[in-house]
Amino acid sequence: MCGRYNVIDSPEVQALMEHLSLPGLTPKPQHNVPPGGIGEFVVEAAGDRYLLPGTWSLLIEQRPDGHGYRPNPKFNTFNARSDRLTSSPLWRKLYPTKRCVVPVSAFHEWQGKQVYNIYPEGEATALAGLWQSWHFGDDQVNSFTVITLPPHPRFSHIHPKSIPLMLRPEQFDLWLDPDFHHTDAFADLMASHIPASLVCEPVRSTHDLEVVEAVEIVAPD
Repeated sequence: MCGRYNVIDSPEVQALMEHLSLPGLTPKPQHNVPPGGIGEFVVEAAGDRYLLPGTWSLLIEQRPDGHGYRPNPKFNTFNARSDRLTSSPLWRKLYPTKRCVVPVSAFHEWQGKQVYNIYPEGEATALAGLWQSWHFGDDQVNSFTVITLPPHPRFSHIHPKSIPLMLRPEQFDLWLDPDFHHTDAFADLMASHIPASLVCEPVRSTHDLEVVEAVEIVAPD
């Protein structure tokens, strides 16, 4: 995780954007967003917040044919492990000042061939991330990554390796403040936890979100 997500123009997404102080603005609806795809994320600068488009993978490069951009094929940077944010040369440069929120409806995990659509009960999902802006000639291009936590015992039957960092509304202001550099304040967030009841829906596919089996609710910590 996190390797796919979807965005639906729904009351839940609209409420999340209001919590992010961007009422009336919603991310572009899309299904099955993959690493390397174009997503949207929220940043703060000079006291204002913005919804920016970017490539989902932090390290990007120009495509060989010169048209567009792609993830750097040498490195997987669509996820950033929480236990490496202060040690990795890449993440530790960004963590103090380049934090973002990726507003999505749900993220996906697979259990064998069965895909799950996963989200906090009654809410859209605020994924914590890092972002960067790159210059390629005259082009300025954004990219982002989603932070993942160590596996959680109540979630590991769905995904045994990690769980994404999902933020609560009361955490948005500090997380998005680019002038707040004391990342030790986020230490508790970086431990594996489930912040709200998680709905885990077995669905037909990442494009067809019809529920096909019993839905599981994973209790919060």
